[in-house]
Amino acid sequence: MELWIPLTIGAAFFQNIRSALQKHLNSDLSTLGAAYVRFIYALPVALVYFLGLTIYTGHPLPVFDDSFLIYALLGGICQILFTVFLLWLFSFHSFAVGTTFSKLETVMVGVFGLLLLGDTLSNTVIFAIAISALGLVILSAGQSKLTPGNMLSGLGRPPTLIGLACAAWLGLSVVFFRAASLSLNLDQYLVAASFTLLVVLIMQSLIMGIGLALRDFASLRLVFVHWRSASLVGISGAFASIGWFSAFTLQNAGYVRALGQIELIFTFIVTVFWFREKISKPELLGTGLITGSIILLLLRG
Repeated sequence: MELWIPLTIGAAFFQNIRSALQKHLNSDLSTLGAAYVRFIYALPVALVYFLGLTIYTGHPLPVFDDSFLIYALLGGICQILFTVFLLWLFSFHSFAVGTTFSKLETVMVGVFGLLLLGDTLSNTVIFAIAISALGLVILSAGQSKLTPGNMLSGLGRPPTLIGLACAAWLGLSVVFFRAASLSLNLDQYLVAASFTLLVVLIMQSLIMGIGLALRDFASLRLVFVHWRSASLVGISGAFASIGWFSAFTLQNAGYVRALGQIELIFTFIVTVFWFREKISKPELLGTGLITGSIILLLLRG
């Protein structure tokens, strides 16, 4: 088994934990505050990981240029927007449905990766992406009766539009992060990935921290008041990011994020047994199609 596969599965597992903890934090923090904890509390973990890795490998600090900083900054901003939109989406839908909506990112990653990095996808992956897109169309019907009219009208509903925005921001962030890591031209992919993650988290912590301090200081204060639960979000998010960044450096981002949809399996377990939320038949069908695309990728991708 190629290393990027277990890295991706592990990243999806920890990302699901992080998202569930963030949704739970919404009762204590504002949307922006709940988004910020993902970055500020992940930063110490990323720093320790990078320093430990460089000491263990004996690799010198990476040399970077302006393109690295630009890619890292653009990816960081896109990921901030994705996190905010995802937490907003959770207020409309169950945890499972909200997460599934954002999984249309596979289409976005494929398109953005092709346009910006020249990455190509096999016919099998393209077909799997199409299946997941169909699943999203069905999912857009939500709790309504599953008819063509409801599916089409559902595409114009605010939750669907927010979900598409989530996918777009996440897709762009993935492509920019891969571009940043590759621009370092390092043979040690783990060092490249960990350094990229560290720089991105520093940028994100500064951007959101300054923004909250100027516009919503009360939310910023609560981020540190609820440090126990917030730190769990950061730690799980850091482990997820380590897996994602390492996998992106090893493999085409489209393949990584397509396999990353295995997160939906973890999501449904959390939805049913933790949040006690009900899933409608259209939502089950839509999620089933997206899960089917994962199986196709594992067998033929």
